[in-house]
Amino acid sequence: MDRTPKTMTCLQALQSTMKWHHLEHVADDLVDAFSYLLCHQPMILAMNSSFVDPLLQFQSQMNLIESCFRTIFAIPNLDSVKKMGTGSEDTEDVENLYHNIFHLFEDTLIILISKDFYKLQILKEMVMWMNKDHFFLQERALLVISRVLNFSFKESEKINSVDAPCLGFLAADMCLLCFHGDPLIVKQASMGLYYILCIARCPNAHNTKTMYAKYSEHGSYSQTSTTEVELLPKILQQDKVKIALSVGQSPLPFFLTDFVWSLLKTLFRADYETALEAASMLQLTLEYHAQKVTVVSKILDDIHKELYVNESHIMKDAMMQIISLLTRASPKNVIFQLMDYPVPADNTLIMMWEAVSTESTVALQVLKTLLLILKGKPGDMEDTVLDKRRFSLDTTNMMPVMASQALCTFLAVKSYKKAVAQLFPQLLMALVLQLFYSSQLKMLSKEWPLFARDALRVLLNCSGLQEVDYALKKKNCWNKFSQTVYHRYGVYLIAKTLSDNNFPQFSQTLHYLHKISGDSSRRSEDSIITVILFTELLNNFFKDPFPEEFLVLYKNWVNDPNPEVSKLSLQKIGSMAPVINNTENICSLLMAVLDAFLSKEKTVVIRALLTLRRILVKLDKATYSSVCIKIASSYFPLMDHVNGGIRSMAIRHFGELLIDMKQYRLLLNSVVLGGLVPLILFLEDTETRVVQACRYTLEICDLELKWSISHLLKDGNYSFELVVLNICNNLLTHHETIITDLISDTLGFLGSSRDHLRRGALILIGYLAKLGENLLLKEEIEVMLEVAERVLRDKDPVIKQLTEKTCKIFKEISDNMSSSAIKQTSRRLLKFFSTKKLKPIYNWTSEESSYVKEKKELNIVQRLEEETEEDIQ
Repeated sequence: MDRTPKTMTCLQALQSTMKWHHLEHVADDLVDAFSYLLCHQPMILAMNSSFVDPLLQFQSQMNLIESCFRTIFAIPNLDSVKKMGTGSEDTEDVENLYHNIFHLFEDTLIILISKDFYKLQILKEMVMWMNKDHFFLQERALLVISRVLNFSFKESEKINSVDAPCLGFLAADMCLLCFHGDPLIVKQASMGLYYILCIARCPNAHNTKTMYAKYSEHGSYSQTSTTEVELLPKILQQDKVKIALSVGQSPLPFFLTDFVWSLLKTLFRADYETALEAASMLQLTLEYHAQKVTVVSKILDDIHKELYVNESHIMKDAMMQIISLLTRASPKNVIFQLMDYPVPADNTLIMMWEAVSTESTVALQVLKTLLLILKGKPGDMEDTVLDKRRFSLDTTNMMPVMASQALCTFLAVKSYKKAVAQLFPQLLMALVLQLFYSSQLKMLSKEWPLFARDALRVLLNCSGLQEVDYALKKKNCWNKFSQTVYHRYGVYLIAKTLSDNNFPQFSQTLHYLHKISGDSSRRSEDSIITVILFTELLNNFFKDPFPEEFLVLYKNWVNDPNPEVSKLSLQKIGSMAPVINNTENICSLLMAVLDAFLSKEKTVVIRALLTLRRILVKLDKATYSSVCIKIASSYFPLMDHVNGGIRSMAIRHFGELLIDMKQYRLLLNSVVLGGLVPLILFLEDTETRVVQACRYTLEICDLELKWSISHLLKDGNYSFELVVLNICNNLLTHHETIITDLISDTLGFLGSSRDHLRRGALILIGYLAKLGENLLLKEEIEVMLEVAERVLRDKDPVIKQLTEKTCKIFKEISDNMSSSAIKQTSRRLLKFFSTKKLKPIYNWTSEESSYVKEKKELNIVQRLEEETEEDIQ
């Protein structure tokens, strides 16, 4: 029967009370309840018009409604009420009063909800109050709830959207009551659930005829007419499948999520029978609609908290099934949440991983998600895309460590075997890298196991590589991985042992390593491990030289930002020296090595020098001659390197290049003269090895160019100025045309920060200027003078004295020059036909070179030692 909700004025309330006054002695509980409700209804409704904070207003209304609820629904049931009357008239009045009490309460709720759908929350609270105390009239309370919901449904058809956040929770409560033992409660609950589902669908369809659906025999819904509305709630009675299917059809984003969340909470706290029904309903709902649930992480977190407190929870199996269903629908979300817990994982978390592993249909997605997590570096602060998926407050990313531990569980599952085989190379590489990262973490001093190592062993064993695991164990490899210094050698051992055992995943692994080798976004540490693994696998399956498609990777690695990668690559290129002439594109390989000379890391430059020399010894002379000048010119900048070891190697290797190419005399002249300035100036170097290298190379130049300066380089005869003078006189005879180039090279050393280079450069440029005065223009002399005058401010008195002499030479040359171009040309021709050797200008003997000093000091020490031995004897 349709009724219009009414609110009473004070006068009407008084009249109603007086109407039932004669029943006070017959049914005093009913009269008191009615009076109590009449007093509170105006207060409840008046709050809607107040200016109080909405939340505070709602809370106050809720307190009053709860008070009224406990009073009204504590009265006897209708059968008991009928017996209160003494006559037929009293019985009828008592029954009317009984119904009026509930109608008044119902009207109050309808008026509240008609103003604001948010207040459907009251109905949810009523169910909670009702379930807490079974003394209340449950069937009657549900009748009120279903009628209010019926009204709400009709109102919802008139609006565009429904703001009722509690609908999902209320639906879950109604759903569980649909399986109550009392048929009357089941009937009212199914009606209430039906209206809730209709309200939940309203934003998507306002035509009631299209909203009513009936579940067909084929498992789909068909449209029905409005005459079938009353029949529809019956199909929701005790039919979980139909309920589960219906719940997921709401367009409201929060409805299904709240429904699932409420059932989960019931499963945790309710009695066994109710929890069993909640679990059954929850599993069915997730089976059909798990992909729509948006609080997967919260569900998993709550399950973990519940089982952590009580690992033997009576509904543990149901919780594990829920995890499995969520995994099937959202494997990535589930895995990310289960990795975001403190390391190491507790027993509860491991149990949840095992539940995930039972869903074998998503094994590949699970492993791929773990691989995605393993791309992170444990201990790093959060600054990656993965951070957005995390839920913990910890800013340190320890998810990769957790993922390594999780793999110990997942890899051992038989149903995962196919997925593991498919991802073997990725898993191998990821775990080797994590083993490297984990061994670096200081926090592992807490005696945590090396989970990456354990997972790697599980991977080998479940992939049919038990012999590899045993061999590595025999070599004590696994135990030593905790030592950071051992790790790279350990990686080499793993690769070598895999190769020695002809592991069947070789081609798959090699293809993957080749693929990731060109990834510039990878960490430098990753590249080191990749090069070690890649090189060792290739060494065991290919003879040098490697095929071009692999060799090109080593060319690229030479210039890698990580110096360790560069050195590993250069080392491998150097090892191919015996077969270098069989290599395709030899020149491009040599150019890659020369590029390493530009590295800022001195160890890379040294490795590049050694690699190049190793190749040149074996290189075909025809090819050698084509790159000779390029290689020689690459040595020149290194001759002035800040590192003495690199200076000495570059100078010595330059001399060895001259020996290698002695039959190509035409090439040699230009090559030697191009490096002549640094060879001369570094005779005065402060490091013995550099001086020795310069003397060694200049002696080679002397033999090739027949300059006769070797005797001046001997310790007893050595004089820097005499060496310079002798070389300049030889240049005057045979190579006069390059003097201006040599002057240009020498000018650059006047600005050096090293005293011995500035001293040497001043002497050399003075002789070169004197030697080439007929070749220089007045403007060129002026530039030279300007550069030299800057050195006059030098604090070293020797350098200052040498600068003054050099400037004097420049001025004398300039004064003798004519500004006329014709006169300058005539002077050059005249000078060309009348060459005259130079004589000493500086007579610089004030300082001995550091090399000579060291030799003398060494001789003194040796003599003292010999004298001491004689005294002892």
